[in-house]
Amino acid sequence: MDLRVRALESLLVEKGYVDPKALDLLIETYETRVGPHNGARVVAKAWADPKYRLWLLDDATAAIASLGYSGRQGERMVALENTSRVHNMVVCTLCSCYPWPVLGLPPVWYKSAPYRSRAVIDPRGVLADFGVTLPDDVELRVWDSTAEIRYLVVPERPGQTDGWSEEELATLVTRDSMIGTGQPLTPARRPRAQS
Repeated sequence: MDLRVRALESLLVEKGYVDPKALDLLIETYETRVGPHNGARVVAKAWADPKYRLWLLDDATAAIASLGYSGRQGERMVALENTSRVHNMVVCTLCSCYPWPVLGLPPVWYKSAPYRSRAVIDPRGVLADFGVTLPDDVELRVWDSTAEIRYLVVPERPGQTDGWSEEELATLVTRDSMIGTGQPLTPARRPRAQS
């Protein structure tokens, strides 16, 4: 796949369709400035700061923008909070509306017809496919993203994280947990810092 991408890039540059500097800037933007690490910081702040959490749930667009994460595909955001009684999951049944400023590029499965249809028809089955099994008494809510409204799921904060900094908490937040198709990592499963 890597060779095919490089060959295509070379051909597009050679024909003058793509400026290599513009392509490098685009790649750098999505690797460092846009991506699920932005959403992880939003969630971690909501976990650590009760006032921010309330603001996020009341006006997600403004709360997220206050951290510098706004732009196309994130103009109107709504935050959905998972609790021990309610689990939220996001889908876009018509296309692939996705909050790029906080989650980065959408995963391939998010845009697939099977996910888009099954998420509505059989949401518990979809969650099971992702390895998430909810107790029967947990209400499952499926939210349909549109061109006007994008959603960010705020997963439940994992236990044994009292006293953790926002930076440490952010390491537990996964892209899938912010879509609702996954859970955050536990402290035992979080990635170790590289030295």
